[in-house]
Amino acid sequence: MNVALIPVRGGSKSIPYKNIKYINGKPLIFWTLKAASECKYIDAIYVATEDSKIKKTVEEFHFKKAKVITRSHESASDTASTEIVMLEFAEQYDFDNIVLIQATSPLLTALDLNQGFEKMCNQNIDSVLSVVEQKRFIWKNIKDGSVKPQNYDVYYRPRRQDFEGVLVENGAFYITKKDFLIKYKSRISGNIGAVRMPENTYFEIDEPEDFTIIETLMKIRDSKKVRSTNIQKIKLFLTDCDGCLTDGGMYISDNGCEIKKFNAQDGKGLQLLRESDVKTGIITGETSNLINERAKKLKIDYLKMGIVDKKSIVCDLCEEMKITPNQVAYVGDDINDLEVINMVGVGCCVNNAMECVKNIADYISPYSGGSGAVRDCIEHLYRNNLI
Repeated sequence: MNVALIPVRGGSKSIPYKNIKYINGKPLIFWTLKAASECKYIDAIYVATEDSKIKKTVEEFHFKKAKVITRSHESASDTASTEIVMLEFAEQYDFDNIVLIQATSPLLTALDLNQGFEKMCNQNIDSVLSVVEQKRFIWKNIKDGSVKPQNYDVYYRPRRQDFEGVLVENGAFYITKKDFLIKYKSRISGNIGAVRMPENTYFEIDEPEDFTIIETLMKIRDSKKVRSTNIQKIKLFLTDCDGCLTDGGMYISDNGCEIKKFNAQDGKGLQLLRESDVKTGIITGETSNLINERAKKLKIDYLKMGIVDKKSIVCDLCEEMKITPNQVAYVGDDINDLEVINMVGVGCCVNNAMECVKNIADYISPYSGGSGAVRDCIEHLYRNNLI
């Protein structure tokens, strides 16, 4: 049995009753409760609070899986750790796995939680935490007053697109096994895995100004959902080539021939689409015999090379297939993909895409181009019953 625990208290010092303060039209805690309720792996949700006002607010939502329970005043004190609440809960309730969800992360979605439980089920993982990838150069103070870089060499400063970056906890959720929680008295332990969430989910609500920042991000997200409300089953899957099916690198052999690196997992994903009667296509600004040969091997239905206006090509394909753009999924990585990502039903991008592309994509793969990102985007469509 999988349970979710959302600890909230009324005694917040920075923002009184912040957990039920309105954001984007609803009390803050509503959003994480909604994500937990829509997660297909969570059987029951427990909101632990010592405050009657919070209890009343939560019960008015009428989420079927949710139940409000009383936490002790000791566990609700200013000095109590979240682990105290979790251990107190573990003493009183039966479960196999528990996901700790922070109410201060309203950008959390059911998809994020689904990925967390799938990682635990399908891999040798004891605990999972949510993270964001940040391409930041980290420095540390040392005793003589100077600073020292922690994750790069100042004499060989990498370009942003070549920099692996760091994984940072965003505090949205933590999943662990009950026996590990009791044994180690920690929200995560053992063999730990991570689920990457979009970079803007780095923000948590701790200070009053955070409400403004996160509410803006939520409104942007909701505007994308409005565009996606009429999505039907995907009938056509399209992708850029360089930077999506490949790593975007330019490899030249000793005899001057160009070489491209493709990923076999992407090929398998495209095969799965064919078996589901979904047409596939590559739209690229490049003109290359290598791309042509790869498309033949993958049995791609539509190969469009040397294309400047990708949007027009997509419109033409929709007309030919007698479908709407809402029945199209597309994977891109750069500014020439913006128009298509914005017009189709499901616009996806690779993890190392340009920031302007990430800002409008419906789904950002945790994988970079040429590393299985296209396969991951295909899996995203299957997970969400869009194929």
